[in-house]
Amino acid sequence: MSTLFTLHPDNPQTRSLDQIVAALKNGAVMLYPTDTVYAIGCDLNSKSAIQRVRQIKQLSNDKPLTFLCPSLSDIAQYAVVSDSAYRMMRRLIPGPYTFLLPTTKLVPKLVMNPKRKTTGIRVPDHTLCLALTNALGNPIISTSAHLLEEGAASKTAKTAPEISRFELFDNLEKLVDVIIDSGTEPGYQMSTILDLTTEEPMLVRRGLGWEAAAAWAVEAG
Repeated sequence: MSTLFTLHPDNPQTRSLDQIVAALKNGAVMLYPTDTVYAIGCDLNSKSAIQRVRQIKQLSNDKPLTFLCPSLSDIAQYAVVSDSAYRMMRRLIPGPYTFLLPTTKLVPKLVMNPKRKTTGIRVPDHTLCLALTNALGNPIISTSAHLLEEGAASKTAKTAPEISRFELFDNLEKLVDVIIDSGTEPGYQMSTILDLTTEEPMLVRRGLGWEAAAAWAVEAG
């Protein structure tokens, strides 16, 4: 049975954050809200928790996982960022964007694409997510809690049937250790995915904010 934490979305309680962070450091898997959808996540450095996330989502080890960082400077620790990639990310973050980038040695093999050695990184525009990553001191895995095949190669974002957060909690309470309730209902649009592994950015999936990303790419080009 999971532990439910009710946190204020804009001013999360420090004591609850500390308890959640302690659980994550001990290998807990959590269900939590982001600026796009409710997500299943864990500490990037917990291999056992990452394996559990994969089992919950039924993802094979060759499917890369996205993770959240609190800032652009943190991204540089986990990914190789070219000048053109940096300019684009600086313009778009924080926000609903996932950037595909070459990894550094700090990214566990369980997270990256094993063939391309790439990973997906986000800096969410979400107070609670940023508070969690800052308190943990490590990035947090973020994969949609809606149990759908996300289809990273899809050109359009998929949506899930509209259910309340309480229905989502009920569906997943036996699969996760921690549930965070910020009082907000689940979003249903995924992040926009941008491949920044080459000089020319490529739109992989249209999600929230994709128009702004496309407009900036045209302007920069």
